[in-house]
This record gives sequence, structure tokens and C-alpha cells, in this order.
Amino acid sequence: MKIQERTGAGAGRSAAPAQPSVGDRLPTPPRERKPALAALAVLLILVGALGATMLVLQAGDRIEVVMVKNQVQAGDSLKDSDVTSVMVAKDDSIHYVEWAQLDAIKTYKAKSTIYPGTLAVGEMFAKKASLPAGKASVGLALKEGQYPSDIKAGDVVSAYRVGAASSGSNNSGNGSGTGGGSSSTAGALVDDARVNTVAEDDDATVSTGNLSLTLLVDQADAPALASAAAAGEVAIVHVPGN
Repeated sequence: MKIQERTGAGAGRSAAPAQPSVGDRLPTPPRERKPALAALAVLLILVGALGATMLVLQAGDRIEVVMVKNQVQAGDSLKDSDVTSVMVAKDDSIHYVEWAQLDAIKTYKAKSTIYPGTLAVGEMFAKKASLPAGKASVGLALKEGQYPSDIKAGDVVSAYRVGAASSGSNNSGNGSGTGGGSSSTAGALVDDARVNTVAEDDDATVSTGNLSLTLLVDQADAPALASAAAAGEVAIVHVPGN
């Protein structure tokens, strides 16, 4: 009886499904290879490396050039106080004035007004000064009271003609002030002239109050201004907002 019970129990256990062994697992499908994506990744890496190399090369190929920091008028030369040096990427298509060429370029004249922040290039200068087309330069010898005390090169001004006839004709006759001379202004000779140069003889200015300057004006305005200047009948005022 005991033998049969063991046999029956063993038969019951053998009927249970056996667990699959490790070697009996289903095979996984092979991964799909994408050679096009791999080639694209390699290409992007190469492009990035090339771009980084070019940036490094450009950063290393730099030159020291002249930059204008104070406004320079047409016909004027550069002064040490007008310029500073900056580093820029070298470009053979742009004729930068290199810092080592500063002494040479100071012997040249600006062809037109050069504004602060401008990088100087060779095309901006000429050996001889030349006036812009349609402009004329008129010299003035002014007395104290005929010009603003703070006038300087580059200022925009108006030039007025002021009467200089003797006051005797005003006092004679009926005193009405008609005819004869008048000390009143006769209107603007030039509305917007630019001061080109101001005399640098400070001692003469302090001792006498006289001032010499040149104005850059339209050619059409030059004859009347020169005539009034010769007669000492010109007064200069700053243009509002200048």
C-alpha cells in the first residue's frame, strides 16, 4: 500500500508542465542597420570640426588698425588725439589703415567728414585737400562779440551780415534812421555753414579777442559772405540744436 501511494504521488507530480530552460527561449529579431544615418552623423561631425578650425584660424589672423574716435572734417589731417587702435580680422579686400601706418596717414587729408567709430581705410584720404563738390571755403577775421566763445571746428553755424555804417548819418537830419546807415542785422548770409578750421593762435585770441576761421559753404553763398567778411560785417551764431 505504501508503495502504490508513492507511485501515485509521483505520477501526479510528473503531470505538471515543466518550465522551459534558458536555451529554449525564442530568439530576438536582429537589429536593423541604417548605414545612411551613420554616414550623416559622421558628416556632421566632420563639418563641425571644420567650422571650429576655421574660427580658430580667423581668430588668430587679426591685425591692429586705426579707428577714428573724434570727428575729422574734410580737408583735415588725423591727429593722435583723433584715433585709437582696434583689432579686426584681416581681409585683403578692405584697405584698412594699419596702426603701423598712422604716421604716414597723418600727412594726408580727409576727402570728406569722418565720423567717430569709423575704421579708417585708404580710400578716405588724399595727399592734397579737396573740397566737396559744390562747396567753397571762406575765411573770416572776426572780432570779439562776432562769434560764440565756444566755437570749434565741426560746428554748424549761421552767418549774418551786420551793418557797419557810421552812426553819424543816423544822428544827422531828422533822426528817423532812414537812409544812411543802420546797425541792425540784414538777414542771414548763410543758414548752415560748417566751421572747417579755427585759428590755433591762443595768445592772439586772448590778447586781442580776434579770431580767424574758415567756413565751408555752398558755392552760391560764397560771394556774399566773402564781401561781408572783407568789410568786417559778419557775425557768427550757433545753429539751434548744434
